[in-house]
Amino acid sequence: MKLDYSKALLKEDVLSYQERVNEVHQSIFDGTCAGNDFIGWVRWPFDYDKEEFARIKEVGREIHENADVLLVCGIGGSYLGARSAIEMMKGLYPGDKPEIIYTGNGLSSTYLNQILKHIEGKSVYLNVISKSGTTTETSVAFRIFEQYIEKKYGREEARKRIIATTDKARGTLKNLADRKGYREFVIPDDIGGRYSVFTAVGLIPIAAAGIDIDELMSGCRQAYEDFQDPDLKKNIAYQYAVIRRIKENEGKNVELFVTYEPSMTMIAEWWKQLFGESEGKEGKGIFPASVTFTTDLHSMGQFIQEGTKCLYETVLTLDNPMSDIVFPADPDNLDNMNYLSGKSVDWVNKMACQGTIAAHVDTGKVGNILVSLPDNGPFSYGYMIYFFFRACAMSVLLLGVNPFNQPGVEVYKKNMFKLLGKE
Repeated sequence: MKLDYSKALLKEDVLSYQERVNEVHQSIFDGTCAGNDFIGWVRWPFDYDKEEFARIKEVGREIHENADVLLVCGIGGSYLGARSAIEMMKGLYPGDKPEIIYTGNGLSSTYLNQILKHIEGKSVYLNVISKSGTTTETSVAFRIFEQYIEKKYGREEARKRIIATTDKARGTLKNLADRKGYREFVIPDDIGGRYSVFTAVGLIPIAAAGIDIDELMSGCRQAYEDFQDPDLKKNIAYQYAVIRRIKENEGKNVELFVTYEPSMTMIAEWWKQLFGESEGKEGKGIFPASVTFTTDLHSMGQFIQEGTKCLYETVLTLDNPMSDIVFPADPDNLDNMNYLSGKSVDWVNKMACQGTIAAHVDTGKVGNILVSLPDNGPFSYGYMIYFFFRACAMSVLLLGVNPFNQPGVEVYKKNMFKLLGKE
């Protein structure tokens, strides 16, 4: 993984933050930072439960071999990580089983009904993911699909097909799973949802998709090792963290996350939760937004180029695509496209990327941070998520905010419960 900030148009020197970075780094590793009850993710690449990990691989293999459809029932960090991983590594139309459908992340009756019709006649497994079991969106969907599976297969077979990822000791979903005999996996007490993709929360769906989770964890471990030295000349995670604070100091209060692959759109959605929920507190923080180019250049490109200078871009690219295609020649050339004949379409995409960066930086004066991955494999994915974990923690702690809580999320829940008549 590489980070290039030569086009970020910075007005401060990244290295000038070294002393403060050293202090925050030390506070993370000695457990004195804000929110230190939720820093279990830091050493998780080494300290994860090996026995449960083996069980995750077993159930993942079972689902992969026997299911036509896996319903992943969860919201926020309970599904975004898994979806980002599966779509990045498998693409949007992988053509193999199981088909993975994400539910429990909204309250659309139309969406739920269409899923029910779509899964008729198919072999279905259900992975419900909730620490408390009281999240409304997830609970609504879970009851509907739990009853569907029980009616279709009977309660005995349902015990095999429904898997609960929840608290190890308490909570509504834990009690339900215990009483009904569902297989259970643990959401660690000291890891929040948006940092949980490399726990059972994300790994069960990822393994069920046929992805090598050993390689994913290897990528996380390598990133851990690479980011142990807080030296800003070497540590790209901390470089990115500092750049974000510099851009905010410059009045850039929107960070636009850019991808050039539709299969990486959910990476942006996961990234937005990670940074938005970690940083947006106390009237502070950079607003995380995202686009998928070149598609969104035809809708948002004008604003980026010539609109209010409130933003900067973080561009995530792949050195090598999942697959490529050569643009064909046409003897009639009625579309005047023969100038691309014989060229790789990925090369065309990369030239579009280079041209866009030049336009936005040189003419539009919009700073660009460039992040590149060698490929879309599980090692690269694991490395990337750990990079963003460490960068997010450092960046938000530099801001003086607790990165690991989300008190504002509870406000809408209280209002909704009152309107729904929940006691």
